[in-house]
Amino acid sequence: QVQLVESGGGLVQAGGSLRLSCGASGRTFNSYEMGWFRQAPGKEREFVAAITWSAGRTYYDDSVRGRFTISRDNAKNTVFLQMNSLKPEDTAVYYCASNPTGRGFNRWGQGTQVTVSS
Repeated sequence: QVQLVESGGGLVQAGGSLRLSCGASGRTFNSYEMGWFRQAPGKEREFVAAITWSAGRTYYDDSVRGRFTISRDNAKNTVFLQMNSLKPEDTAVYYCASNPTGRGFNRWGQGTQVTVSS
């Protein structure tokens, strides 16, 4: 079974940067797409960004486009989320997710906390 493990969260001031990593381990990893989602207190989990594993096509929510960059290292089964120009409203638990077949994200990491202070 594939496991997803996030790292890189923390506390940063507004305008700062963080880089999240998500490593996939377990049986042979093969996913159509990987993504990042986030959930702020009292809010629903929301889509942040995604990348197709083979072609590297990227997708972003409008709220992060131009500030966040998703990338992947196929050899290391790792996906990254570079977050720049962070805002207090980016504060949330960030989750890595796998969409193995293109039919939806169905595997999730445990999440990593990102807190942006004003």
